[in-house]
Parts: sequence; C-alpha cells; structure tokens
Amino acid sequence: MKITELDKQMMREAIRLASESVKNGGGPFGAVIVKDGKILAGCSNSVTIDNDCTAHAEVNTIREACRKLGTYDLSGCTIYTSCEPCPMCLGAIYWAHLDKIFYANNRKDAGRIGFDDDFIYEELDKPMDKRSTPIVQMLRDEALESFVAWEEKVDKTEY
Repeated sequence: MKITELDKQMMREAIRLASESVKNGGGPFGAVIVKDGKILAGCSNSVTIDNDCTAHAEVNTIREACRKLGTYDLSGCTIYTSCEPCPMCLGAIYWAHLDKIFYANNRKDAGRIGFDDDFIYEELDKPMDKRSTPIVQMLRDEALESFVAWEEKVDKTEY
C-alpha cells in the first residue's frame, strides 16, 4: 500500500499527541481517526490520568469518533496510531469497522520501554486451562437465555 503525504501528516499528529501525553503525565501513545481526509478525533493514552486500564489512545479515540458521528460503526475511517495496537485496541478497531490501520512504533519497541503486550498474544495461543489467569466457564444454560432472547428479538439493532 502506498503511503501518502496525508498519511504522514496524520501519523505525525498521532506522534505529537503521544509526546504531549508524556508531558502531561499519560503514557507515550497517541492516535487519530480520519474521515474524508480530515481528523475526526484524536486522543492520547490516559490510563494513569483516568485510573482506567482501558483508556488507551486507540480506545479513547474510537470513543470520541463514535460520539462525534453518533454511531458505533466507523466504516470509511482510518486510524493512525503512534504504536502497534495491543490486542485490546486491535479488537476495538475491528469492532469499530475501521478501514485501515497505520502505526509507527511496533510492539517490540513498546516492550523495550516496559509496555510488553507480547504475553497477551502468547496467552491467546494457549488452551484455556494453560493460561496464567484461570478462566472457568459456568452457568452456560442460564446465560443462553439472553442469547435466545436476542436471536428472537425482531426490532434489534445488529452490530
């Protein structure tokens, strides 16, 4: 895929947000979401500022973009993030239906400064009973009731 001058400009904004975040007490991560060549949303990491372990730059930016557009579907948008998305952020990007992902630093770069997401990727490859955090399934029959209700609901909003 060809990288355009606009792509570089948008990535530089994500990088600027990451640097600004460090100065303001946040983590060194920034992201912008672009639609039709214009920045729709831009945020940085605020995990320690907000005491929210999900407040990664990509998630914060997705939330802002969804609020601005009034939708949970960001099809037609591109995300530029200062670092390769962690598994949580990558999942959020896929759920948001973003068209493209551009990133600057990679997860190995992040690992070298103490942000090691590789263990999560490794955990996902392990069988449930071999993971470091116990995962136990229970009350499935009771929980299936809500799935049946969803399946039968005629006026649901699919996503």
